[in-house]
Amino acid sequence: MTKEEDEKRISRLKEIVSAMPEKPGSYQYYDIHGTIIYVGKAKKLKSRCSSYFHSEVDRYKTKILVSKIHNITYTVVKTEAEALLLENQLIKQFQPRYNVLLKDGKTYPSIAVTKEYLPRIFKTRNIDRRGATYYGPYSNISVLNGLLELFRNLYPIRRCHQPMSKEGVEGGKYKLCLEYHMKNCLGPCVGYQSHEEYMQFIDAATRILKGDTAALRRDMLKQMQTLAEEMRFEEAQVVKKRYELLTSHQEKSVVITGTNHNIDVFNIEDDERVAYINYLHVVEGAINQAFTFEYKKKLDETKEELIVRSIMDMRDRWKSEAREIVVPFPVELPLNNVEISIPTRGDKRHLLELSAMNVKQYKLDRLKQQDKLNPEQKSVRLMKEIKDHLHLPSLPMHIECFDNSNISGTDAVAGCVVFKKCKPSKSDYRKYNIKTVVGPDDYASMKEVVRRRYSRLKEEGSPLPDLIITDGGAGQMSVVREVIEGELGLNIPIAGLAKDDRHRTHELLYGNPPMTIALKQDSALFRLLTQIQDEVHRYAISFHRDKRSKSQLHSELDAVPGIGPKTKQALLKAFKSVKRIREASVEELIKVVGEAKTKAIKEYFK
Repeated sequence: MTKEEDEKRISRLKEIVSAMPEKPGSYQYYDIHGTIIYVGKAKKLKSRCSSYFHSEVDRYKTKILVSKIHNITYTVVKTEAEALLLENQLIKQFQPRYNVLLKDGKTYPSIAVTKEYLPRIFKTRNIDRRGATYYGPYSNISVLNGLLELFRNLYPIRRCHQPMSKEGVEGGKYKLCLEYHMKNCLGPCVGYQSHEEYMQFIDAATRILKGDTAALRRDMLKQMQTLAEEMRFEEAQVVKKRYELLTSHQEKSVVITGTNHNIDVFNIEDDERVAYINYLHVVEGAINQAFTFEYKKKLDETKEELIVRSIMDMRDRWKSEAREIVVPFPVELPLNNVEISIPTRGDKRHLLELSAMNVKQYKLDRLKQQDKLNPEQKSVRLMKEIKDHLHLPSLPMHIECFDNSNISGTDAVAGCVVFKKCKPSKSDYRKYNIKTVVGPDDYASMKEVVRRRYSRLKEEGSPLPDLIITDGGAGQMSVVREVIEGELGLNIPIAGLAKDDRHRTHELLYGNPPMTIALKQDSALFRLLTQIQDEVHRYAISFHRDKRSKSQLHSELDAVPGIGPKTKQALLKAFKSVKRIREASVEELIKVVGEAKTKAIKEYFK
């Protein structure tokens, strides 16, 4: 599409928007093929749709959406609540490309209750709402399997896969299968069980799926008492067994609170691509539905928008009629007879905290799974976190860290470790002997090493790092900045890692003047920074030990006339240390190196 054609497209869309009313409703955007790509709702249609075509819109994903729009339609309704319901219905019907969508189907299984004459209940990942009602998705598979097992024990619902009609049952079209003979089914297909009784089983199972277990148990208790009064003890015993099974299931799966009415609780955690939302359904003070689900983000949706979408989805999926919804922050939910609350204490606050704990743990588990399947994704996520925390212009693909090592200024050395894509690049590590500094001056040593490294990289035209980290606090950062910016005229971000009294990584510093960057010490990013600091310390210390060891050996043996590397190696192998060589007898030395060299060694050590 040429620039002129695009301008005509935008002009035509603005004309459509200018004719819209300032009334509640739902709007639909279409692409060039006439496919709905986005559905939205609005309190005022004209104002809302106009916002997409303002020149100051700077959100990248919104610009992408606008570039795909070729037509707009809208539906006016009476209230904002009706607009929300209509939007929800259209999103489910058309599943537009740019609307946030629940990640179910292939990801997590649901429980299907078919709409047949003799309905079936089973686990599925294929969603076709024309033929069944679906409950879920279930992120915890053991909960789903536990419910199906409960239904099998409570109610002998048919397990065969054959579609059955009323005409087929009445006409004797079907035959008994093995499930009947195994007493897993009462034979409704041949009329051995009435359709009314079978549908009572389905209704009871559906009530359990909705979380209505407390009321169902009360009904069972009344039925059991009625049967006992009528002296139908065998039937009463069957109901009692079901009552005990349901009670046992409820005791395993609920948390009791002091709340005596139905509540829906929602909490959210998100990242750049996915939102994780936890849902707790509380019925008469008992949590009987608790699971976390995911939304794949398409535009720059806010947490408020995502919570509203999840409330509409979950209340529809689970047929919840709770009149109170607990959320962590204010949201606009234009539903009649529904109260939104943000508790600060008490049982409801406890429920909100429980929901938050579950959604955070779920997010952590999902990230761990993704990291195992795609380690590259973990590296990108960590680099994105560093970029966001330090407000860097680009991802820190290349990080370098420095550390000094010496003992009272002797054998002073420094090490530089390189991390590329958050992984050690050991072939790029470098060791430096301190040449110009006399005595234990860490700041001067750091300046010398940084100057030597980056002046060389600058001369060679080699790639510079995206981030420099010093193993030290504000002082080390300051001297590095003097060299990088003041002497070499380079623009490289500089951070510092400070340690606590126990010599453990304590905090990340950044900025000028340096400020502490708040990081959780149990986070993956903090562990990465600790790894970098430990690695550069290990590398510098190892180099210093090697140099000090060579220096000590050189001062004692290499100065002996006639003693070369092979002789020195033989002596150390035999006597283990210079001290033992000095204290060895003439006879012991002659056995190892001969008379001439023994004489030279003894004369030297005199």
